[in-house]
Amino acid sequence: MSALDTLIMGGEVLLPDGLARVDLGLKDGKVAGVYAPGSAPEAEATIDAKGKTVLPGIVDIHFHVRAPAYPERGTVLSETRAAAAGGVTTLFEMPISKPCCSTPEELARRRDHFAENAVIDFALYAAPGDLTEASRDKMMAIGCIAWKIFTTPSPAGRADEFEGLAFPDEADQLRALTLLADTGLPIVVHAESAQLLAHFEEAAKALDPSDAATHNKSRPAICESVAVAKLLTMNMTAQAKLHIAHVTNAQTVAVLRAFKGTSDFTAETCPQYLFTTEDDVAKAGIYAKVNPPIRFQSDQDALWEAIADGTINYVTTDHAPFAKAEKQAAEGNFPAAPPGVPGIEFIVPAMLDAVAQGKLTLQHAHDLMCANGAKRYGLYPSKGALLPGSAADVTIADLAGETTFSPETLHTHAREVAHLFYGRRLRGRVTQTILAGNTVFQDGTVTGSQRAGAYVTPQRAR
Repeated sequence: MSALDTLIMGGEVLLPDGLARVDLGLKDGKVAGVYAPGSAPEAEATIDAKGKTVLPGIVDIHFHVRAPAYPERGTVLSETRAAAAGGVTTLFEMPISKPCCSTPEELARRRDHFAENAVIDFALYAAPGDLTEASRDKMMAIGCIAWKIFTTPSPAGRADEFEGLAFPDEADQLRALTLLADTGLPIVVHAESAQLLAHFEEAAKALDPSDAATHNKSRPAICESVAVAKLLTMNMTAQAKLHIAHVTNAQTVAVLRAFKGTSDFTAETCPQYLFTTEDDVAKAGIYAKVNPPIRFQSDQDALWEAIADGTINYVTTDHAPFAKAEKQAAEGNFPAAPPGVPGIEFIVPAMLDAVAQGKLTLQHAHDLMCANGAKRYGLYPSKGALLPGSAADVTIADLAGETTFSPETLHTHAREVAHLFYGRRLRGRVTQTILAGNTVFQDGTVTGSQRAGAYVTPQRAR
């Protein structure tokens, strides 16, 4: 019997202290060793990675598929296949579903549904529901990876999807932070001021609904920055492990800097905010509507500055597929359009393209979209690193290759509504994705099987 199952040879491997010309040995779903070229023991199979870069498999900490609800938008199978094609080996699913994942019963149901269908590893967020210790403790026992709340009210007609997740009242927000602080798990917040949203949405009723600018005017940056400032003030008392989702603008960046050191908080942004502006939304129309909105070039510049100085340490997809019919039904009407874009196949090529442009180093790019998240959520170094004993989750990339986006090249079920990314040509291409030592994507083809993904909890990773 060979000492190794697989040996990845000839590539540059991203280790915690940087790139190294080494070979990587995999055995029984784990990294067995890191070897100088030519010194590894015998392997049953080899992968020639010459000219390629070998990365720890990407961990996306902000993902939506909403399953088992709304299969017309995408399923666990379709969207984890897309994740594998994008180089992602672990995803953290948000609790919006029908009904909301805000009870122990629903958390267990979603866990079982994902386990039956996932091609890659998955973790599940929980919403704090009734804000009782009993419910909180049961969901922790089931293994939720973290918590999620919104500071906005439930969207009209979707109360059951946001029951126990949406807390527009500030007293309830403080109750949630205080209740969840003792768990030690991150609390992710979609932060926009409910009162300011109501004010600006009312004013926007007089504007042209087909204009992309109307969406920004109905949810301006101040809605986000005020909510973030209030949360960070609350957290000076609650002292929770707070994480601000999808930061979009310069004003919020200034707030984050102003509160530095006041509590344990972190912040993320997403590729749609780093690589596109309202001008791109105007071209793509309602297919590019997201909440909070995609902003302006000055905001994009501020986000890159925040990444450079460490104010923002996470880049996540906020992948949110919708059915073509749903988007089409709101054609020319931004207020009525469902918010979300399917970005799981965009994040790695986009960040590799940023590396090629000199915006950041490969190490920093990987930290932003993988290692930092694995550390924050207690999974490192099992996830997010290639060290002996780490999970054999690997993303192999051709940094000189090219990725183009069209309905024909995408794997997500929502490929026909990814207008924001159509026609983009990015330098950097995922060539192979390996989960627990098994190839789940290679050269354009998803090879991973249903049920291959494992349930990841704060106590257990592969």
